[in-house]
Amino acid sequence: MQSFRQAFKDQTMLYVFVGVLFLVGVLFGALMVNALSLEQQQEMARYLNHFFVNVQDGGETMSQSSYWSIAALHLKWIGLIWILGLSVIGLPGILILDFLKGVLIGFTVGYLVGQYSWKGLLFALVSIAPQNLFIIPVLMMCSVAAITFSLYIIRDRFIMNRGGSMVKPFASYAMLTFFMILLTLGVASFETWVTPVMMRWVTPMLL
Repeated sequence: MQSFRQAFKDQTMLYVFVGVLFLVGVLFGALMVNALSLEQQQEMARYLNHFFVNVQDGGETMSQSSYWSIAALHLKWIGLIWILGLSVIGLPGILILDFLKGVLIGFTVGYLVGQYSWKGLLFALVSIAPQNLFIIPVLMMCSVAAITFSLYIIRDRFIMNRGGSMVKPFASYAMLTFFMILLTLGVASFETWVTPVMMRWVTPMLL
């Protein structure tokens, strides 16, 4: 526990940087809503109306297959961040993924609020916010760990030209990622079996 606190303290600036990058992505995504053409807005409105009807009619079935599809979506982000952290050239890719995650959330929430006002905000609060309260910190922790490991490689192997063992840093990096994967699987359970129920409470207001 002490080592975890010390590591968090040492990486505070990285957490701030990643957090700001994510928030910039959210803002950028929200602003992108205003750039949609009338045709694009109408197409998205038709898609959302169909989606709301589907949810209201129970079309969003809660099954084992839907659980794994949701889990796989989140795990792809974590896996990609982990792989990028293993290489020096993957460092910018980690930052791009964090920015894109913010853009996706910002655009979705921005469109719902712009199209449906407070009802859209309420729908976003029950459909997007709950799982992302956990997923976003998970992705931030994975990103910081990946950046830290990548910077360690740059510093020790390229700048200081050390030939020390990589086993301990790699093991710590892999263990943290594995723990984040387990947490993500739990969040996917909530998103599969609880979120659709909450969505059905709010959907009638949007139809």
